[in-house]
Amino acid sequence: MTALRDQPAPAVFADRAEAEAYVASVCFKHGPPRLFGVELEWTVHHAEDPTRVLDPHRLATALGGHAPPTLVPDSPQRPLPSGTPLTVEPGGQVEISTPPCTSLPDLLRTVTQDISHLTALLADHGLVLGDKGADQHRRPTRMLRVPRYAAMEHAFGELGQDGISMMCNTAGLQVCLDFGEQKHLQDRWAAVHQLGPVMIALFANSPGIGGLHEGWASARMRTLYGCDPVRTRPSAVCADPARAYARRVLDTPVIAVRGPGPSWIPPRRFTFAEWIGGAHDRRPTSDDLDYHLSLMFPPVRPRGYIEIRYLDTPPPGGWIAPSALLVALFSDPSVVDGVLAATERAAGRWLVAARHGLADDRVARAAEDVVALGIEALPRTGLSPAQISTISRELEGKL
Repeated sequence: MTALRDQPAPAVFADRAEAEAYVASVCFKHGPPRLFGVELEWTVHHAEDPTRVLDPHRLATALGGHAPPTLVPDSPQRPLPSGTPLTVEPGGQVEISTPPCTSLPDLLRTVTQDISHLTALLADHGLVLGDKGADQHRRPTRMLRVPRYAAMEHAFGELGQDGISMMCNTAGLQVCLDFGEQKHLQDRWAAVHQLGPVMIALFANSPGIGGLHEGWASARMRTLYGCDPVRTRPSAVCADPARAYARRVLDTPVIAVRGPGPSWIPPRRFTFAEWIGGAHDRRPTSDDLDYHLSLMFPPVRPRGYIEIRYLDTPPPGGWIAPSALLVALFSDPSVVDGVLAATERAAGRWLVAARHGLADDRVARAAEDVVALGIEALPRTGLSPAQISTISRELEGKL
């Protein structure tokens, strides 16, 4: 109890400027780029019938003590064997989020071990992981009945079907990288955004989602765009990305106000800046702003590190090549300079890449240059010659 009393109370923001400074400080941290990690998310299906609505009781039984409290309220949520936590998304998707690593070979071993363990748990109960970035088989059905997801569904539902589809029928591979030293932050931020259309096109594998957006290279990215553009569109690439993102966050509507009751839906529409100005019956704290930040879903999200969110979940084993490619492309400032030059022709073509993939000539030519640059940089990652050879062949096979 003493430790709890000693913890400082969450800050209450006096004005917008104070809140913007807070966002910039927590979302954009700089220092030597050493750490990286991945988050892998999959849809889950009944092995005997992938079109069947997922049975939450079967999923909970399969995950056992690894299940999160959102699925099993009294679960201990034990980590997977390597220490990786497991979570479940609104539609029953499962996700693993690795601890930060300094070694790419160590990351590969960790994720491979965890995927094998998770796959075996599910197989014992007749369940399998999906192998695409979107569920083509089922209409979106929300499994988790918790206030956060009810508030999201309410907010997104006013804009159409994409919101519930994004929540329940999509799965992505997220690669997390350090921002790097302050002098390189602007270039790394620009490069990771310019890479977006190229990486989407190279690794797109979701040609439809629950009957929507058929024929897209990445229906997942199309769905993300249509979900709630104010919080899902790409962020500004400019001279001061931290300030620009902070302004964006403050101007984004609040979709969840946490409280003791079962409903977190705000009584009316207001932005976080308006909340600071008195739009709600209590002033927001830093805890409220942290939670608001967790409800921002741009394809690149700053979280004190760079969270790259624009990749479809690949088929088994397919996560290694895109993850290694991104680590290699940000392994040195000179390589980042090469990324900026290689991707300039494809910059901003997010929806073009999601719609047409590598059939778009500008994106395809940029992809060729990016793959060549990445393969040349792979020896910087600490991978063995055999691993580099395997990944290089896979990357070249994408073109």
